[in-house]
Amino acid sequence: MIFRDRQEAGQKLAEKIRRLQGSLETALLGLPRGGVIVAAEAAKRLRLPLDIVVTRKIGAPGNPELAIGAITEDGEAALDEAIIAAWQIPAEYIKQEIAKEKQEARRRLELYRGGRPALNLKNQTAILVDDGIATGATMRAAIASARAKGAKKVVVAAPIIAADTLAALQKKADEIIYLDAPAYFGAVGAFYENFEQVEDEEVIILLNK
Repeated sequence: MIFRDRQEAGQKLAEKIRRLQGSLETALLGLPRGGVIVAAEAAKRLRLPLDIVVTRKIGAPGNPELAIGAITEDGEAALDEAIIAAWQIPAEYIKQEIAKEKQEARRRLELYRGGRPALNLKNQTAILVDDGIATGATMRAAIASARAKGAKKVVVAAPIIAADTLAALQKKADEIIYLDAPAYFGAVGAFYENFEQVEDEEVIILLNK
């Protein structure tokens, strides 16, 4: 399945999310940056509150695209011990990367929210939205973050998700909503005709709306 852009993906995803709309205790949370575009489109169509959940991937040495874990917006690390052991990644490297990504997560939270308080997720249904899920490292951190904030139900929603990652995330989330889960995944951008870089300013504008 190929999407024209993130807006179209959000519109189509909204139709799959619609059955959860009945509860007043439901919120959409986008993963910056691209996930916020998808989440904002769905929130607009479903008239649901929108917020963000900031997670940061921790990449392997010399291969930053290979996730060895991620941190939640509260700075808690969720590491893939199997990959760390297989690659024999030094503990000092992991410590340095966690510190760096914690700083970036704080920067983004302050920038995007602009002093506004986060949505209260206690006893809420938290729907975590991204523009695509490859390894699932950052989404696992987002799930942990939502549960730590007291969400009674955590739903993962994405237009596209790798089939093996879908199976793994089903053990972490209460429900997963998606449009396609191909066995061969590659990169998220391969499933979009237009996959331009999303700038901080665009995220801020959508949250201000």
